[in-house]
Amino acid sequence: MKSILITGGAGFIGANFVPYFHDKYKDYKIVNLDKLTYAGNLDNLKEVENSNRYKFIQGDICNRELIEFIFSEFDIRGVIHFAAESHVDNSISGPEVFIKTNINGTFTLLDVARKYWMTAPFKYKPEYAECRFHHISTDEVYGTLGETGLFEETTPYAPNSPYSAAKASSDFLVRAYHHTYGMNVTTSNCSNNYGPKQHKEKLIPTIIRKAIAGENIPIYGDGKNVRDWLYVLDHCTGIDLVYHTGKSGETYNIGGRNEKTNLEIVAEICAILDEKKPRAEKKSYNEQITFVKDRAGHDRRYAIDANKIENELGWKAAENFTSGIVKTVEWYLK
Repeated sequence: MKSILITGGAGFIGANFVPYFHDKYKDYKIVNLDKLTYAGNLDNLKEVENSNRYKFIQGDICNRELIEFIFSEFDIRGVIHFAAESHVDNSISGPEVFIKTNINGTFTLLDVARKYWMTAPFKYKPEYAECRFHHISTDEVYGTLGETGLFEETTPYAPNSPYSAAKASSDFLVRAYHHTYGMNVTTSNCSNNYGPKQHKEKLIPTIIRKAIAGENIPIYGDGKNVRDWLYVLDHCTGIDLVYHTGKSGETYNIGGRNEKTNLEIVAEICAILDEKKPRAEKKSYNEQITFVKDRAGHDRRYAIDANKIENELGWKAAENFTSGIVKTVEWYLK
């Protein structure tokens, strides 16, 4: 049985990925390393917590001694790296932890994996020849788009927040370990994820939570910022494909082809709630929408061109936004 290290597996995307991966691959033992900051929640991993093919370790990816112990103790044969500080607002008010975790943490993981799997640049130990390091990143590293166009894998990086700058730096470290050391790495850059298990402070959970609590639903600025929305389980299948079949050293953009303004998002959620959990006074939830001061440096539009992963690896999103958002609202209502 091969041990795979998954970092940040108690976070939103990781907590969806771990049960999916555990159920699909019976010959893998999953070692989940998570620091359990505010964004990590072990309640989201109850599906696997009693499995003998799953091990949870609370710890920091910056702790080299711990990472070295995990590699040797479990004979790690692959890394899927989710762990990151990811909330843009928090990166504006407190950027230092983003630099430490996203840059230094990624470096520590890469360097320990290189020394455990390899004897010299471009020379893997025979028993570790198939080991791969997969790094999960974001479309925010590309900056912002105008009204037209899409982010492609060749789009120049232009990060605009401390969060996206730290993620861009981690992407470059992964790239450097491939080109300098010949390390078997892949990277995926995703658009905005939504779905079950997302932290309450993110846009879609906030809309649902505030709506059913009868509170004002806050929307930044004019609400016309555009994002490409990707259902989290579709993202999981994309990561799985890249990890197992992607070409070493390559980057793959994973997007849902669901461009929506924040106003469209809130209107669609309010309409679903009006039907599934109507207000006592029969008024629409959209009456609770309020506009608040815009985020500093708020990127106007993100959208991903997913042609590469679709054409080269055969990935396709199973959910459109309408089907995905209904599943999401129903999960939060439960």
